[in-house]
Amino acid sequence: MVPNQDGYTHTEFCQHGSGDDVELMIRKAIKLGFKSYSVTEHAPLPPAFRAELGGALDTFDTGAMALTDVPAYLQKIHSLQHKYRHDLKINLGFEFDFLPTHIDWTRDFLEEYGAELNDGILSVHFMKGTNAKFYGVDYTPTEFQAGFRQETADAQSIYGHYLDALQQAVTTDLGPHAPKRLGHMTLIKKFQDYFQMPLVFDEHNMRKVRVLFNQLKRTNWALDFNVSGLYKPWCNEVYPYPELIKLAQSFGIPLIYGSDAHSIAEVGHGHHLIDFLNA
Repeated sequence: MVPNQDGYTHTEFCQHGSGDDVELMIRKAIKLGFKSYSVTEHAPLPPAFRAELGGALDTFDTGAMALTDVPAYLQKIHSLQHKYRHDLKINLGFEFDFLPTHIDWTRDFLEEYGAELNDGILSVHFMKGTNAKFYGVDYTPTEFQAGFRQETADAQSIYGHYLDALQQAVTTDLGPHAPKRLGHMTLIKKFQDYFQMPLVFDEHNMRKVRVLFNQLKRTNWALDFNVSGLYKPWCNEVYPYPELIKLAQSFGIPLIYGSDAHSIAEVGHGHHLIDFLNA
């Protein structure tokens, strides 16, 4: 685990964030003594994906930055990289949604902008649920129940489907500029306390985890150590949970701390927890 690094943050271009200026977030990172800081805004979603949603359309409308904002985003972060070059290494990237129905769109986006990037995360925020429509897994408990109501009584089933989605994500060819870090691998547990879901995966799902970790190790991927779940009212734990962190370490998979900050206040959240990883 690299100390003095926040590897996962957002900006005012995020439509569900605080609106805080990324420059002020960077200044806080410098004040905290960080030496490396990754700006990984949500990449735009494919316009056609909106029609595939079964739940709240806000999951699309506020789920990522607007496609028209991409040039301004890139220009601003390039400018900040230069401005603070003596204070902090600022990495420019995106957090990409893995959408199995829009692989070509994501690949084309990476082909267009990938050469400008030096960081990136691949995440699963949407999964097929009721009527084969997509639902946000981390939007609201109401959305979660609407999309996966047949499985909320058997949470291990939905955990398994999420792990399958992660496996598909990391084995899909998204081109030479594709990210090589898997984001918040247990995001599916965000509402675990609300629905009284099991705190750990059963053995069937742990076999899937081991297959996933073998894939990450074999292809030199890193894993997001994301503390944001610890501050979510119905989650109250980091992503992934501690037993999985220790298992990933046993596989030799690099873990990268990220606050997943959407505001100035969240920059560096829980950074002291990397001592757990380095113990």
